[in-house]
Amino acid sequence: MAERRGSGEIGCVPHPAKGSTMAGNDLGSLLGSLLGGGEQGSGGARGGTGGILGSLLGALAGGSGSGNGANPLGGLLGMLAASGLADQARSWIGTGENKPVNGAQIAGALPDEALQKVAAEAGVTPEQAADEIAQALPQAVDKLTPSGSLPQGASLEEIIRQQRF
Repeated sequence: MAERRGSGEIGCVPHPAKGSTMAGNDLGSLLGSLLGGGEQGSGGARGGTGGILGSLLGALAGGSGSGNGANPLGGLLGMLAASGLADQARSWIGTGENKPVNGAQIAGALPDEALQKVAAEAGVTPEQAADEIAQALPQAVDKLTPSGSLPQGASLEEIIRQQRF
């Protein structure tokens, strides 16, 4: 299958905004539903993979950055691109095959404090959290970008709700 890339280039994405329209748990529930039952995570993580992704996006949204109502997904993808994972992140947005990442790559791309917070909230080690994020993030981004481009002008909550089946 040929990969088609949309206009959602990730090198020019906004940084995460301060504040969030949803709590991490709510975001995790929505992401879990989008991923097909996010309550099951490896290692018995509280909230499952959706919860870990929700916590991560919530932590990134609460970090430094500017913009009103911007979703933290663009900021996360920008961090990955800046850490040498641009091809992988673009493959998740594009409509072709998703390129994998591993936990070490995710851990290297994320701010330490964000990964520590996510791990603490999930009740796992930072390494386990990074591994779970590496497993779930490609699928989550793929499902959130069905048209092959990063949605613009919508909050992450709105994007997730639009994609629920």
